[in-house]
Amino acid sequence: MKVSVQGMIIKASATLRNDYTTISNLAKETKEPIYITKNGEGDLGLMSIDVFEKREQILELRSRVLQAEQKRLSGAKTMRVSEARKALRERFDET
Repeated sequence: MKVSVQGMIIKASATLRNDYTTISNLAKETKEPIYITKNGEGDLGLMSIDVFEKREQILELRSRVLQAEQKRLSGAKTMRVSEARKALRERFDET
């Protein structure tokens, strides 16, 4: 049984145990997390490995942007966009 609340896909733990392939395919097709309940309460969040890895990459990028912004606000030296492009071109040409 598939229950959807405001775009959320919710499945009972018995469904995961009894029909893993369907749950796995659903996670891959929808590219959305599936919420697994146990005794009517939220228990787990399940997602495809592709979605998980993309999420981790986004979180890492956000962390780096936040660190850079904190350094900027603390007075770290910054550069103009044209300077950054030039530095990137030079690094690219070195490889």
